[in-house]
Amino acid sequence: MRPLPRTRPPPGEVAEVAPGLLRVCLPLPGPPSHVNCWLIEDGAGWMLVDTGYGDEPTRTLWRQVFATALGGRPVTRVLVTHFHPDHVGLAGWICAEWDAPLLMPRSEWQRARLLLAEDQAATTALFLALLERMGAPPEHLRWMAARGITYGQRVLPLPSTFQPIADGQALRIGGRDWRVLVGAGHSPEMACLHDPGADILLSADHILPRISPHVGVQPSEPSADPLGTFLGALARFRALPGNTLVLPSHGEPFHGLQARIDALLQHHHAALCGLRAAAGTGLTAAEALPLLFSRGFEGQQLNFALAEALAHLVHLTARGDLLRRTDAGAAWRFSPAPGP
Repeated sequence: MRPLPRTRPPPGEVAEVAPGLLRVCLPLPGPPSHVNCWLIEDGAGWMLVDTGYGDEPTRTLWRQVFATALGGRPVTRVLVTHFHPDHVGLAGWICAEWDAPLLMPRSEWQRARLLLAEDQAATTALFLALLERMGAPPEHLRWMAARGITYGQRVLPLPSTFQPIADGQALRIGGRDWRVLVGAGHSPEMACLHDPGADILLSADHILPRISPHVGVQPSEPSADPLGTFLGALARFRALPGNTLVLPSHGEPFHGLQARIDALLQHHHAALCGLRAAAGTGLTAAEALPLLFSRGFEGQQLNFALAEALAHLVHLTARGDLLRRTDAGAAWRFSPAPGP
């Protein structure tokens, strides 16, 4: 089993995690505190996997990495695992700086481009409507209306062309074949990368070492079942070798992939059982929060928590355990389904 890399690089520096594979750790303004990006030796240069936020402090850190850590070799390609700002934020700038192509799952690229092109007031209104369905308190609705959707403030314009990557595809990187494994649920078609020769998995946000990734209902798909998609995708990763070195987008590298998958499945199973047992005369997503989380939330973190609570309730509905109705206050209320 490969020894675990023990050094988290300071911002603007790199650490080698395996031969020809470097880690870049970039700070984030809120939880989680950082995002891991990866540089994979790619012939005469480096393939970059994920880019951090599209802001000037992150751009400054990349300039430092490019000047000091690449050995004078270029970035040959930029691969973005999914559309979230901490992963795609600077992709457009880095592609332009290095004249490098962008690789991305098709639906992730489309989602990012759509969010950048949409009218922000209309997108905010759609999000507010879903928050009302979740039973969000009035003060939070006022906060969200004033803040608005900030995607375009954290993601720079993307290239107008890209190279789509898909589940099962083999990518030749630096003389080795990496296989694309889609880990959906956290986002529509998140790309993870597995090198079977070296037993290395870049797990993106799909499998994290200490927390469950955020899995929440999105305003554009209010009746979707992202938690069901996530749990199903987790099961597929159990087939990877037990000694795989897992390199997550947040947190530290780890071994024990199957044990971590089991822990994630057990975590969500317990949460679902608790919600089903407590549904009584009906629960809104807001009322479900204390059953899922041991602390309170505000601001953007409350958005995430509400969306995740709704995802659990929607999954129970998809399983036939709960029924959804709209109460007098326009919130969705989930009640036990009648027995057979």
